[in-house]
Amino acid sequence: MSIGYCNMIQRVFVIICLLPLNQADLPLVINTWHFKNAARAAWSTLQKGGSVLDAVEMGCAQCELEQCDGSVGFGGSPDERGETTLDAMIMNGDTMEVGAVGDLRRVKNAVGVARAVMEYTEHTFIVGESATIFAQNMGFRSEDLSTNKSIAIFSKWLQQDCQPNYRKNVSPDPSQSCRPYKPKAKSWGPKHPKGNFDPSSHDTIGMVVIGKNGQVAAATSTNGATHKIPGRVGDSPVAGAGAYADSTAGGAAATGDGDIMMRFLPSFLAVNLMRNGTQPTTACEIAISRIKKYYPKFFGALICANTTGGYGAACNKLPEFSQFHFMVVNPPTNQSQLHTVDCF
Repeated sequence: MSIGYCNMIQRVFVIICLLPLNQADLPLVINTWHFKNAARAAWSTLQKGGSVLDAVEMGCAQCELEQCDGSVGFGGSPDERGETTLDAMIMNGDTMEVGAVGDLRRVKNAVGVARAVMEYTEHTFIVGESATIFAQNMGFRSEDLSTNKSIAIFSKWLQQDCQPNYRKNVSPDPSQSCRPYKPKAKSWGPKHPKGNFDPSSHDTIGMVVIGKNGQVAAATSTNGATHKIPGRVGDSPVAGAGAYADSTAGGAAATGDGDIMMRFLPSFLAVNLMRNGTQPTTACEIAISRIKKYYPKFFGALICANTTGGYGAACNKLPEFSQFHFMVVNPPTNQSQLHTVDCF
């Protein structure tokens, strides 16, 4: 082999090494569940020159508009009083800024209000009626979040003696009666079960977007657990629990039983693992395993993506939940594609 040919090979090798790893796989959109139009809306925003923050906001807002699975947006998951309330968050992985709202009432665009919290205040989280007042002051329209469907769900629940519900250690017996409840003497007996398993009662839209240069943003939106106690806020709007973004590592978003999952900050854990070189699928699996150690029967799943375009997901296997579906869009596909992972 001639010296000139060797130099040519060497120059080509240097050029290749200087290119970002998996550049062809960026930008990337990944979101929980089979919410195809949400992924499409985020991808379209990127293709039109929007930022990763614009993309995650538009993706989650699409689900709010479509009332994805009845678990996102208005008209779903009525609480014990029959009211639908919303939780949402958005995170900028470049600046580590977060905006979030919980127990938002009478405003449909929860993720938009969350972004307003991030961009127009020094705060991170605003909740309850005060979040609604803030949203109205920021120009968001106030309107009823109830629909005929949510009213029917609430009426049926009342007719079934308020079953299932989230009460325990109270009287009258919450497995047989409706409120009002009062505390009863603590006992060492078995915990009150939460009723029949229903994945749709815990769904949320969680989305991560990685820009072509590795910028990361994440967002979530949900109407929470069906028949929740009024005022309950789950994991979705909590940074590190519902979602997390860091442009030096990647992003993650969770879905499932938020009351359990928020105790372990699975999104934060997964991103930290990816920061240390763990591949996305493995990072998701480790985060799920940590929860599973304490709550082997919890319902939950996690999506993860790193700054080079790698992605993965993991879920806890239950008799009623053996696979988890999520959406991905990147340059090789240029369209929303449904992916499935087997739970473990």
